[in-house]
Amino acid sequence: MIGFIIVALGLIYALFLLVRQKKQLRQMLDVLIAAKNGENRKVFIKDNDLVSQIGFEINDLISTYNKELSRQKKLEQANKELLTSLSHDVRTPLTSLLGYLDALESRIVDGVEKEEYIKIARKKAYDLKGLVDTLFDWFKIDSREMKLSMEPKDICELTKEIIIDWLPVLEQKGITPKIQIPDEEWIVELDPIAYKRMVSNLIQNVVEHSDCSCLKVLVKQDEDMVSITIKDNGIGIAGDKLPFIFERLYKGDRARSKHSSGLGLCLVKELTQMQGGRVTVQSEEGEGTEFIIELPIFKR
Repeated sequence: MIGFIIVALGLIYALFLLVRQKKQLRQMLDVLIAAKNGENRKVFIKDNDLVSQIGFEINDLISTYNKELSRQKKLEQANKELLTSLSHDVRTPLTSLLGYLDALESRIVDGVEKEEYIKIARKKAYDLKGLVDTLFDWFKIDSREMKLSMEPKDICELTKEIIIDWLPVLEQKGITPKIQIPDEEWIVELDPIAYKRMVSNLIQNVVEHSDCSCLKVLVKQDEDMVSITIKDNGIGIAGDKLPFIFERLYKGDRARSKHSSGLGLCLVKELTQMQGGRVTVQSEEGEGTEFIIELPIFKR
């Protein structure tokens, strides 16, 4: 009789477990269906058996899925804003370029004026190329498709080469360069093309937006880091704007006017971080702006 009771109790307990597990599995299915329909629900299970562990994994999977879905929605919205902004930035110089080219084709200008139209049209074409290059670089970084070709390079010599390319522009703008770059060889592992884009973007930001008369470029070494300082004596940036200037599409300051794509400084930050470094900024209105790129010294 006692044995019968024990068996009966065992069967009842087994049936209870089966019913409970079926209920738990039904709950898991409902949660998965809800997640498929965009709802954010969780599986609530108290025990520590196999079914409970499956429930915990489902919760973790749904949480990861929702985070990625939210990231994708934000990315989609950001890209829409980016394309809207850049479509205006591209349309303006393109319309101007076509106007100059139409005037040249119609032969309504000649002599010195014709040569001036050709120079302006060429500049507009390069402005367009710069915008397109910036856009391509950003999307490659944002989609994590950009691959850097890291190699040991003498950062002093590389920085000098970049500055030399900018000298005609600085002279044309009436900006006096003050260069302090050692003649020593300081080796840094970097992508030369990416590094050129970083430094050029910062110089371009100075040339186009700072309204300065002097540009200082300083390269120095501090323990295991090399710093590249680009400083101007221009209009500066308001303190409440500084935390945002590396954000994509940010144009909230005079130093980043309506003519900016809003991506230049953001690219500087992303490319610097991809090479194991960092970029910082200090500025005061009327006192100029100072950008500092820091990159690690190459360990032989």
